[in-house]
Amino acid sequence: MTVLVGLMLGMFLSSLDQTIVSTSIYTIANDLGGLSLQAWATTAYLITSTVSTPLYGKLSDIFGRRPLYLAAIVIFLIGSLYAGSVNSMPELAIARGIQGMGAGGLLALALTIIGDIVPLKDRAKYQGYFMSVFGVSSVLGPVVGGAFAGSSTILGFDGWRWVFFINLPIGLAALAVVFLYLHLPAKHVKQKIDYIGAAAITLAIVPLLLVAEQGRSWGWTSFNSFLCYGLGVLGIVVFVTAEKKAGDYALIPLRLFQNLTFGLSSLLNFLIGIGMFAVIAMLPMYLQLVKGLTPTEAGLMMITFTVGILTGSITAGRTISASGTYRIFPILGTALLTVSAITMSLTLGVDTPLWVPGLIAVFVGMGLGFCMQPLTLAMQVSVPPKDMGVGTSTAAFFRSMGGAVGTAVFISLLFSLAADKIGDGMRSAMGSADFQAVLKDPAVAADPANAKLYEFFQNGASNDSLNDTSWLHTANETLTRPIIQGFADSIDMVMLTAAILTGIAFLITFALPNKKLTDAPEPVPAH
Repeated sequence: MTVLVGLMLGMFLSSLDQTIVSTSIYTIANDLGGLSLQAWATTAYLITSTVSTPLYGKLSDIFGRRPLYLAAIVIFLIGSLYAGSVNSMPELAIARGIQGMGAGGLLALALTIIGDIVPLKDRAKYQGYFMSVFGVSSVLGPVVGGAFAGSSTILGFDGWRWVFFINLPIGLAALAVVFLYLHLPAKHVKQKIDYIGAAAITLAIVPLLLVAEQGRSWGWTSFNSFLCYGLGVLGIVVFVTAEKKAGDYALIPLRLFQNLTFGLSSLLNFLIGIGMFAVIAMLPMYLQLVKGLTPTEAGLMMITFTVGILTGSITAGRTISASGTYRIFPILGTALLTVSAITMSLTLGVDTPLWVPGLIAVFVGMGLGFCMQPLTLAMQVSVPPKDMGVGTSTAAFFRSMGGAVGTAVFISLLFSLAADKIGDGMRSAMGSADFQAVLKDPAVAADPANAKLYEFFQNGASNDSLNDTSWLHTANETLTRPIIQGFADSIDMVMLTAAILTGIAFLITFALPNKKLTDAPEPVPAH
C-alpha cells in the first residue's frame, strides 16, 4: 500500500499538470508580457509528454521500471522548479516541455508497475483506484489553478508561480516513497534501442500536435499548416518502415497490433481520449461563456464529473477482479458517453438550469471510468510479460494523442462555428424593434461596461474578435443575448460531433474478444 501511494502521487502530478494551467494561463501570460505566446506553454507540455510515453515503456522493459520511474519524477520536478521561476513566456514553454518529458513516464510506468507487482485477479481493482486519481486531478486542476492565479502573492512569490511550486512537495514525497519502498528485481535486458523509431515518432507527432493547437490562428490552409501535415505524414511513413525493420526491439513492435484485443483497444483509447477531452474542454467553456461562471466556479461544478469517474473506475475494477470479465464495461462506458454527449447537444442552452450539466457530467465521468481502466488492462493481458511496459505505455500514448487532438480540434471547431452562428444571430436580432431600441438608447451606449460590446458590433463576429470575451457577462443582457445564444448553439454542435465519435467507439467495442483475464495471452501470428 505504501508503494501504491507513491505511484498514485506520481500519477496525480502528471494528470494535474495537464489541466492546472488552463485557468491560470491568462494571468501568467499577462504577468510575463506574452499573451500571444500562451498556447506554446500548453503545446510544449502536450508534445513532450506524448512523445516520451512510448519511450519510457520500451526503456523500462530493457532497464527496469524503478530507475525509469525515479528519473521521470526527477525530470518533472526540475521542470516544475524552472517553470515557477521563469521571467518570460518562451522560458515557460521550455520549462513546460521539460515537465512533459517527466510526465510521460509518470502515468504509463505507474500502471505498468502495478502490472508487475499485483496479481492479475486483483490488478483491475488497484488500477481502478489509479484511474480515479486521474479523473480527480483532471477536474481539480482548473480549480486549483484558478485559486492560485487569483492570489496576488503566496509566501512572497506571485500566486501563479504556485501552480508549479505545488508539485515540489508532492513530487519529493513520491520520490522518497518509491526510492525507499519499491523493490523490483534488477533488470537489464541486452537489446538494441530503436533510436530511428523514436526520432520518427517525434517527427510524426510534433507537427500534427502543432497544427492541431495553432491551426485556428495560422489558418487550416496556410503554408505553416500544410508544412505540418506533410511532415506528420512523412514521420508516420518513416516510423512504420523503421518499426517493421526493427522487429522485436522496435519502440512499439508492430507484431503487437496483430493481436485483435491490442489493436482494437489502441483505437478505442484514441477515440475515447478525443471524447474525454472534448467534454473536459467544452463543459467548462459552456459554464463560463454561456452561464457566466468564473473559471474557479466552473471547476467546482465539474466535481460531479469526478464523482462519476470515481464511481465508474472503482465499480469496474472491483467487478472485473471478482468476475475476470472486462468486455462489458467498454460497451457500457461508450454507450454512456454517446448518450450523454447527445443529451448535452439537445439540452445545453442559454436558459438551461445549472443542475442539468452537473447531472450529465456524472454519467460522462461514469462512462470514462468504465472505459479507461478496463482497456488498459485488456492491452496488458494481450501482450507477453516481456512487453508489459510497451503494452501499458501504448494505451497511455493513444489516449494522450486522442486528448491532445480532441482538445485542439474541438476548441477550434467551437470558435469557427461560433463566428457564423453569432453573425446569423446578430443579423436576426437587428430586425427586432426591442433590440434596436436598446441598441440606440444613449444611456446604454454611454455605459463603460458596454464599450467593448459596441466595438464588437462594429468589427463583426470573427475568430479574432472572439479571442477576448471577458466583457460578455458585464455588458447589457439584451444586446449580448445573440452572442451567448451563438456560443450555446456552437457547443451543442461540438457535442453532437463528439457523440458521433463515441458512437463509433461503441460499435467497435462489440468486436473485442469476450475473454476472461485468467486466460493466457492470445498467440501472436508468426511473421
